[in-house]
Amino acid sequence: MNVKTARLIASFLGSGYLRPAPGTWGTLAALPAAYVILITGGVFLLLALTVVAFYVGWIATRVATENGPDHDPGWIVIDEVVGMWIALIPVAYGAFARGVDVTALWPGWVSAFVLFRLFDIWKPWLVGRADRLGTPLGVMMDDVFAGLFAAIGTGILAGIAHGVLM
Repeated sequence: MNVKTARLIASFLGSGYLRPAPGTWGTLAALPAAYVILITGGVFLLLALTVVAFYVGWIATRVATENGPDHDPGWIVIDEVVGMWIALIPVAYGAFARGVDVTALWPGWVSAFVLFRLFDIWKPWLVGRADRLGTPLGVMMDDVFAGLFAAIGTGILAGIAHGVLM
């Protein structure tokens, strides 16, 4: 992979260059992409493309930061995209299981976004440990963990909202 392609992927088609708060912009850019994926192929396509985006993002991050001064420059947001897609999996699965349009579960989209950004910024436990690795894998994994925590939180909130966990 050449550096230009790596930067395009790592910045998620340039969304990482938006200011202020490029991580939030990258996370926001992940939402319409996830919607298109979900209406095209459903939750299983989202799962598959999340795995692909992780792997390609890991390589792109490595290439884009090679010999650079910063292992995780702010413009790299492919990790936020992967994390946000992970956070949306319970919402996507809920829509699939109920046979409803994914937009019907809009509160889940909001909670997944808010919780993902919270965990990504706060960096508790495994999120912070991965972030401190200082490697391209660490760049990707901190957002994977933030996405997993957000997915769990979103699932719990959905259970409470639907009376399953009360």
